Amino acid sequence: MSDEEQRKIIISRISSSRHEHIPSSPVNRWVIIALLIPVVALMAVLGVVFFAAFLALFAIAAVGFSIRLWWLRRKLQGSEQQLNQQTDQQTNEDRTVIIEDAEIIEETEANRNNKK
Repeated sequence: MSDEEQRKIIISRISSSRHEHIPSSPVNRWVIIALLIPVVALMAVLGVVFFAAFLALFAIAAVGFSIRLWWLRRKLQGSEQQLNQQTDQQTNEDRTVIIEDAEIIEETEANRNNKK
């Protein structure tokens, strides 16, 4: 046998084995289609259910994450306001200086020239 004849035999066996699974009568085809319709419908419903469950979990996680970010942001703004108030109080305290005893020193032109 030549290589070409062996290839023809293998190809013919493959093609004949594929045709064995296809029903020969139209009644068998309609029975298979009638059985596949509920299976496909069930698969579609399960797909929608799993997608809805995934979407719900994702929405819950997104809401939880958003609430956490909001809470941290609020907390940060509160601490920032407290810090601003403290620095404002400190700067106001630094600005006000109470002088109890003060001497007025008069400077003359002669004293100015001597210092230079």
